[in-house]
Amino acid sequence: MARKKKEEGSKGSPAWMSTFSDLMNLLLCFFVLLYSMSTVDAEKFQEVIASLQSSVSILPSGGASIGEGQMISAGVRQLEFLDSYYSEMANSKTDDANDENTQDGTNNVYEAYKEQELAESEQMASEIQDAVKQSGIEEQVDIDFNSEYVQLNLSGAILFETGQSDLMTEAYPLMDKIDTILEKYKDNLIEVEGHTDNVPIHNSKYPDNNVLSMYRALSVADYMRGATDIDPSHIKSSGRGDYVPIADNSTTEGRALNRRVVIKIYNSYNSDFN
Repeated sequence: MARKKKEEGSKGSPAWMSTFSDLMNLLLCFFVLLYSMSTVDAEKFQEVIASLQSSVSILPSGGASIGEGQMISAGVRQLEFLDSYYSEMANSKTDDANDENTQDGTNNVYEAYKEQELAESEQMASEIQDAVKQSGIEEQVDIDFNSEYVQLNLSGAILFETGQSDLMTEAYPLMDKIDTILEKYKDNLIEVEGHTDNVPIHNSKYPDNNVLSMYRALSVADYMRGATDIDPSHIKSSGRGDYVPIADNSTTEGRALNRRVVIKIYNSYNSDFN
């Protein structure tokens, strides 16, 4: 009796695979649907990107690109610019350092120059102080100095009568001794300033304190020009009125101190005759 052949199994995937595939497709459709129904806050998304760039970018302030072009992270498009970019940055820092060094050098030169000015004025003040003491007029002349000049302060009461600008005869001996001292500095600029208190003056000759102070300074300057061999162009005069007080004008003593003549002997660094 002939044997029956065994029936071969069905070809293809197992039946459960079809069910599983359908399930995956349904899940995919479900997530696509969820995504399509969601919204993305574009502003917050940009903030997140900017934050990441600031944290990991190799460029200043979180920069994303060099000049015009795409981000470096997008490919090698800008890598060719990196060498020139960092060379430029290095040169910029070098220039800044050079500028700082130049500024420091300029400041050092300026400070050294001012020290030389002050040292010369100090030397002049010491010499003048000794000469004033030898002349016996130290009680009538106050001496001060700064980096530009040595200053002699003379009381107006020993030079002029009240409200007048002509030197008193009694002031000639004092002026002669001062002129002798000044002749040593004939190559320096000498400036005479007249100062008054704030008590108003008004008459036919002096309409105000400015004019009175100007004439007083001119009287002292003219006396110098006539009594010394100092070049007249080296002697200047000006009136300052009551604008530069050195004491309180509300007291008698203060007003007396403010009525004065100041003689400035400029050092060689500041003797400009123009």
